[in-house]
Amino acid sequence: MIKDLTNSSLDRQNILNNQYALEEIRKEIGFEGVLFEGEYRFLITQVSAFFEVDIRTIKRYIKRYYAELSDNGYEVLRQNRLKDYKLTLKSLYVSDINVPHKTANLGIFNFRSFLNLTMLLVESGKARILRSVILDIVIDTINKKTGGGTKYINQRDEDFVVNFLQGEDYRREFTDALKDFVEMGKAKYPVYTDKIYVSIFKEHAREYRQILKLHQKENIRETMYSEILLLISSFEVGFAEELKKESLKLGRRLFPTEVDSLYSDFEKKRLWIPQIRDARSKMASRDLGFRDSLHIRLKEYISAIRPEDFERFLGEKSKVLEDRLAEMKEVFQRLKERE
Repeated sequence: MIKDLTNSSLDRQNILNNQYALEEIRKEIGFEGVLFEGEYRFLITQVSAFFEVDIRTIKRYIKRYYAELSDNGYEVLRQNRLKDYKLTLKSLYVSDINVPHKTANLGIFNFRSFLNLTMLLVESGKARILRSVILDIVIDTINKKTGGGTKYINQRDEDFVVNFLQGEDYRREFTDALKDFVEMGKAKYPVYTDKIYVSIFKEHAREYRQILKLHQKENIRETMYSEILLLISSFEVGFAEELKKESLKLGRRLFPTEVDSLYSDFEKKRLWIPQIRDARSKMASRDLGFRDSLHIRLKEYISAIRPEDFERFLGEKSKVLEDRLAEMKEVFQRLKERE
C-alpha cells in the first residue's frame, strides 16, 4: 500500500526503528555533521540550509512535533554539555558553524531525528525527494535481508521451529479430543480451529489467508509468528482437556451445542486477556510493517515495530528456515553419535 510519511507517525517510526535501513539511508544521503558523544549532530542552521527552507520553518516543526523528534534524538544542549559541544567544534577547527558565545541553549539533531524531520517537512522539495529514496531503501533492505520476500519472514525467528513443531503435537492432541469426545462430522475440525483463531486474532482462516494472499495449498500456520503459534497451542491443548473432562463426566460424547457452550466459557477466562492483547499487537504491527498487510479487525492494536524485532527478523540471529533446520539436524546427529 502507498505510504504518506508526512501523515503517518507509525510508518515514520517503523523506518526509524529499522537500524539496517538507517545505515543504508545514512550512506545514501551523505549529510555529515559534527561527531559529538559518539553521534553525528546537526544544528538547526545546518538543517535549514540542507533543506533550503527558512530557519523559522524548522523551528515551527520542532515546536509542533517536539515529542516525536525528541523521542528520536533531537535535544537541547545546556550548561556543561553545551560547553563540551563548543569545545568539540573548537578542537575540530570547524569554521562554518557559528555558535554565539552567549548562547544558553542549543537545539541539536542527531541523524535519527534529522531523518524524522525529513519525513515531516512538506515545504522542502529536497525532503520530498528524500522521502521517496527512503521508502525505496527500506523496501530494498528488507528484501535483501529476507531473500526477496516477506511472506515467510516469521520463519527467520529462532523460536519458530521449536514452537511450530511443538504446536503440531498439541494440534494432534486437540484433533484427537474432537474425534473422541465430540458428536459431530468432519466439519468439527475446521469449525473449532476457526473458533480459536477468532478468539485470538478475530479472523477466520479464510480471512487470514486472503489478507496474506496465501494460495489454497499453503499452510497458514507456517506464516504465523512463534508467539501466535504458542498461544494457539495453549488454546488447543487447554480446550482438549476441557472436552475430555466434560465428556467423561457425562459418560458420552458431547453435542455441538454443548461444545459451543463449553468453549464460550473457556475463551472468556481472564488468564487469556494479556496474552491475546500481546498476540494481536505483534501480529497486526509486524504484518503491516514487514508484509504490508493490514488486519483491519486488529487496527486498534497496531503500533510501531520495536527495534529488537528488526534484529529478530533481519539481524544476525535470524536465518531462513532451511539453514535453521540444517543446524538442528546437525545437533541431533551429534547427539545420536554420543549415544
